Amino acid sequence: MTDKNSPPQIGPRIQDIRKQKGFTLEQLASHSGVSRSMLSQIERGQANPTFATLWSLTQALGLEISDLTGGVAEVHHQAIEVMMPNFTPEIKSEDGLCDLKILSPTDQVGRVEWYEISIEAGGKLVSEPHTNGSMEHLTAFNGRFQVVSGKAKTEVPTGGTARYASDVSHTISNPGQETARGILVVVS
Repeated sequence: MTDKNSPPQIGPRIQDIRKQKGFTLEQLASHSGVSRSMLSQIERGQANPTFATLWSLTQALGLEISDLTGGVAEVHHQAIEVMMPNFTPEIKSEDGLCDLKILSPTDQVGRVEWYEISIEAGGKLVSEPHTNGSMEHLTAFNGRFQVVSGKAKTEVPTGGTARYASDVSHTISNPGQETARGILVVVS
């Protein structure tokens, strides 16, 4: 039995659905554009998929992202949707020092995405270029961040906001001694 406050086990759920639909790893990788090795790591719970990766997998499997949670992810009260904390998708860096909670709705993927970002002291989030013309907006709530976008580099102190191109290789790191937290908005 799973604790109702723990995050859903998305990887094993993807594997179950893939097998139910009769897909091999290679077939799902081909249909989704997600590499076979990444898909295997996700299914074993060794990698946390990005929102874009989840989107590609759900489209290839003919699912909604909420189908992967194995339960009701949203509570509806008239015209207000509430995403429960334990159903908020989360991305962790390989070293475990960076954490992104995906706060944006699925219908905004590829246009506007926003994340709660947390990077422990010494942590670094390295990103490949996003789509042409993409911009990121990082606001530091506490601690401080360092941003490198292409050849430009700056520090973002508590309360500050950095706006920078994300259609080039870019990095967000924490040069401070405390965990840095903020909001990251990606506009494509």
